[in-house]
Amino acid sequence: MATPPRRPTNPMAAAEAAFKPIRKPAAPIREPSSAPNVRELVSIRIDRAVLDHFQEDGPGWQDRINDALRRMVAVKPED
Repeated sequence: MATPPRRPTNPMAAAEAAFKPIRKPAAPIREPSSAPNVRELVSIRIDRAVLDHFQEDGPGWQDRINDALRRMVAVKPED
């Protein structure tokens, strides 16, 4: 009975297999929420003066920013 060789028959193929990059699984595609008026957590950068304006009336400043943006979307002229 013959003994198997100690080295692979093709050392180049063995080396490439050993250092083959691992592919990460693709991130799942996130479907938009189907429920109406559901808020989504986002991060935006706004000027300090704009932030101060909305925060000067105290708590609820995020709602005030959301309301202002909603009004802007409602009056946007169609192209």
